[in-house]
Amino acid sequence: MEVKKVGVIGCGVMGAGVAQICAQAKYQVVVKDIDMERVNKGINSINAFLTKSIEKGKITADDKTATLSRLKPTTDVKDLADCDLIVEAVFEDLELKKKTFAELDKICKKDTIFITNTSALSVIDIAKATNRIDKLAGMHFFNPVPIMKLVEVIKTIATSDDTLKTAADFGKSLGKTIVICKDTPGFIVSRLSMGLAINAIRLVENGVATVEDVDNACVLGLNYPMGPLAMADFAGLDILCRGAQDMYDKFGDAQYAPPVMLQKMVALGWHGRKTGRGFYQYK
Repeated sequence: MEVKKVGVIGCGVMGAGVAQICAQAKYQVVVKDIDMERVNKGINSINAFLTKSIEKGKITADDKTATLSRLKPTTDVKDLADCDLIVEAVFEDLELKKKTFAELDKICKKDTIFITNTSALSVIDIAKATNRIDKLAGMHFFNPVPIMKLVEVIKTIATSDDTLKTAADFGKSLGKTIVICKDTPGFIVSRLSMGLAINAIRLVENGVATVEDVDNACVLGLNYPMGPLAMADFAGLDILCRGAQDMYDKFGDAQYAPPVMLQKMVALGWHGRKTGRGFYQYK
């Protein structure tokens, strides 16, 4: 299937990033959120990123103007009805994602491909909310979307080969390297990184080492670009906690059980960079 027009639902950090790279890849993009304040905040973040890219000599002013011209902001889901492919990037909550796709399923073309951007949730559980389970796949983009090169494409037992190919080709057209994964909790990257993050938290929780020393050990001893606790702050501790709980529920493996320390931080609203406090404090 040829994709010309793309819809993006959710204009937060991830959604804005996806919308940006789609527009830069010359797709016409409809960007939707629940109110214009959120949509405009996302568009402003795209504008700021493109401005910095001009300053760094990566794009021209004309490139920026052309990219922004391909973005159509909206709060009306009906504006996505004629999109060829829709990427959902709402909050990492199963019921919210199911509700979003159930609504889309009623108004979109029969051949529209649905994509859920999730780092750990069951894609087939999301697909069941629609009458087109063969036309829904997962695509796990990484933050920051315009910079990170990888996208995991997730195939459920119901995803058709044509849908999988369309999703993979779409990802490649955005300049991403694609890896294919079965619909299993955590997929590839989250399943590997979750174990590291949870065990890093336990080291701090049990008084084995400080936050800084754990991160420095991984950066300087394992040659990681960022320590697991700093990375957890960056991704969001609330997301980490929910993802860990989901993997623990599915696998019954104690290594994924959310540490008490993490649960208390989330309960306090210490979700990392986005709230100004997590394992580190931010301005």
